Amino acid sequence: MNYIKGKIRNIIYQNEENGYVVAVFRVKETNDVSLEEYVGKTLTITGNFLDINTEETYILKGEGLRHERFGFQFKVESYQKEELSSTDAVKEFLASSLIKGCGKVLASKIVDTLGLDAINIIKENEQALLMVPGVNESKAKIIRDSLLAYSIADDSLIKLKEMGFSIPEATKIYKKYQNTTKSIIENNLYILCEIIDFNKIDNIFRKNHDATDTVRIKACTLESMRRLSFNLGDTYYHEEEIKDALIREFNIYLEGDSFSEIIYELEKENQIVVEDNMYYLTENYEAEESIANIIHDIASLRETPIYDFADKIDELEEEIGVHYNSDQKQAIRKSLENQVTIISGGPGTGKTTIINGIVKLYSKINDYSPMEVIANVALLAPTGRASKKMSMATGMPAMTIHRYLKWNKDTNSFAVNEFHKSMEKLIIVDEMSMIDINLFNALLKGIRSSARLILVGDVFQLPSVGPGLILNDLITSDLFTFCPLEKIYRQSENSYIPYLAREIKNKDLAEDFTTQKDDYNFLEADPIYVKEMIKRICIMSKNKGLNENDIQVLAPMYKGENGIDNLNITLQELFNPKSAEKSEIKIGDIIYRENDKVLQLQNNPDCNVFNGDIGYIKKINKKGKNKDTIIIDFEGNKVEYTKEDMREIKHAYAITIHKSQGSEFSHVILPITHNYYKMLYNKLIYTGVSRAKKSLVIIGEVRAFMMAVNNDYASTRKTTLKLRLMHKFLKNSE
Repeated sequence: MNYIKGKIRNIIYQNEENGYVVAVFRVKETNDVSLEEYVGKTLTITGNFLDINTEETYILKGEGLRHERFGFQFKVESYQKEELSSTDAVKEFLASSLIKGCGKVLASKIVDTLGLDAINIIKENEQALLMVPGVNESKAKIIRDSLLAYSIADDSLIKLKEMGFSIPEATKIYKKYQNTTKSIIENNLYILCEIIDFNKIDNIFRKNHDATDTVRIKACTLESMRRLSFNLGDTYYHEEEIKDALIREFNIYLEGDSFSEIIYELEKENQIVVEDNMYYLTENYEAEESIANIIHDIASLRETPIYDFADKIDELEEEIGVHYNSDQKQAIRKSLENQVTIISGGPGTGKTTIINGIVKLYSKINDYSPMEVIANVALLAPTGRASKKMSMATGMPAMTIHRYLKWNKDTNSFAVNEFHKSMEKLIIVDEMSMIDINLFNALLKGIRSSARLILVGDVFQLPSVGPGLILNDLITSDLFTFCPLEKIYRQSENSYIPYLAREIKNKDLAEDFTTQKDDYNFLEADPIYVKEMIKRICIMSKNKGLNENDIQVLAPMYKGENGIDNLNITLQELFNPKSAEKSEIKIGDIIYRENDKVLQLQNNPDCNVFNGDIGYIKKINKKGKNKDTIIIDFEGNKVEYTKEDMREIKHAYAITIHKSQGSEFSHVILPITHNYYKMLYNKLIYTGVSRAKKSLVIIGEVRAFMMAVNNDYASTRKTTLKLRLMHKFLKNSE
């Protein structure tokens, strides 16, 4: 391969995350005839570097290319630093800014005294520098420490690259672990799974070590348990489940003493907990224990009765123009009298209206000014869209739990925690069914034990993506004030959506569930025609003045003819076709263009954008390779993305039912066919139907829909929170 040798003169651009660099390079020599004209001159280089500085000589391998916008560049495929093969080179290195405490004069003295191998001699013998005239112990320590630090970084990065990590990955690893990187490489590569995909780590480990190494078996056991939690939502597992997962995921067979020994080792390391033949990841075990302890302490505080509640609620109803039924009044009253209250109801039962009533009445009882209400009341939800819905209903600020707890994405930690608690007195949490044990535990740790806690949700919706069944466990423990909401408020005489949701929940569909209503239509269709029918309905809706913001297609899965990926291609062409007036950018196989409707896939509290938020691409700025930026508008919050950041984004003309949770959409189109059979179950369909606010169109097969309604798949999770709660309350009542 062709090379150029020389030094970096100037770094034009450097991406700290992946090590991508654009720089000016002064060429000393080359083996490429076409590049000889650049010897003694500079040219632009591009490529990924583990580390880069202007002090060292590099040998860059790659090829010269002419960029249509930036002219001639040398694209670096690989590189190495020139070995220090002469005394002058060693002197130059020691005198460089890379080594602290050593100038040109001292560098010459060191090499004159210790010779060409001075660097290795200094690294291996801490007394060596004292042989150099004019060097005392303090000066020797500064020079040697600087040399060792540089050497450790260099050695670690080179080793990572040799093992099979890409340059961006190696850069990411070293930036996080710094001088401990070498120890991790030598002792337990699987620690890197915090930031690098487990399968990548496992593949590299097996290339460099025996596949039956105990380090690997322990790591794979933990990973198998994590995958069980992710796939099933369980907080604990049985022995056979773990063994089966090890075989399925990693082709590892553990029997008898072999399994027991691995479990014993993991217990010693506090990675897992075994209790009554139930195997927990330590974080899940501790989360359940912590939740039980904290919520018990909160609930144990005495009630504060509201004796003139009837008069106050009458005043409130007149003031805000709402009439609450008896169940709703009971929910408001209990919420303001008890320390922990749970409110659960399906669509159309008035949960949001009740939240507004609780906030308004709480403010009235305490005679709070608007600013005092904001200081004393926290309105929280797991998703951005759900928090915005609360804010619109109450006229108060609301936020995601992650933002409230000041989540740090890089460290995956919360600044609001058991050591730095929030000060609000009333905490209302909506969409509780979406919250897993780890997030709920973090929330409880971050609030004061004297705070009043109101948990609102729909227990029949999909459970959390993460482990646990919080809302269900709290309700069925029968230890907390529970206010179920049953009465549905019609939007019109012939409205049906909330009733269909209840029929799905009860697995008792009305005989005329396929009959058209004011807000509902079931269009029977063979799977091969579903995509075309969705397109036709969207065209008709556009002709009626609706747009992609009004219409939301919800589908159970990404793949397949009627999967989300395919639907998004079709709907993008319909709602936002290619135009000379709109810039577009290709990322992988997907084309994004200005005005596209997109979905955020990950929480990013720094930019105030969260998993499930929907926005629109407002501007695509073409700046050249790896420098393009995309501006996405999330309801007034404009966020800048790089091409790399766009892995957090997907088109949102069609989204999964899971991603729709916590949101409402004016008009929902829901395709249901047997092709989705793996995802057709009661809670999924119930959640999809209950997202529709004004109208719902189901397209597909009646038989597939009925099968989904009667399928309880994934409705049961193994958790022990309920038992821990009961034990805690019983123990403290004795």
